Amino acid sequence: MSRRSREHVPTRPTWRCAACGIAWPCSPAKLRLLAEYRNDRATLLVYLATLQAEAAEQLAELDSGTSPADLTERFTGWARAR
Repeated sequence: MSRRSREHVPTRPTWRCAACGIAWPCSPAKLRLLAEYRNDRATLLVYLATLQAEAAEQLAELDSGTSPADLTERFTGWARAR
């Protein structure tokens, strides 16, 4: 499967996008999630917070140096109602 045809989903334990390789959620993943949860922002935030907790655990094991504040902005900061 080519990189272009892959979905923008996280790879664990690095939490990088399977398609584009940048920190997940990448821009295409954010757009997909916003569309998918457009009528239920609260559920989106619960889902992202759950993934954030999983990522924090896995990234800590990798000693990635990613701070909890960075993860909060990365996972839920962008999805809060504006």
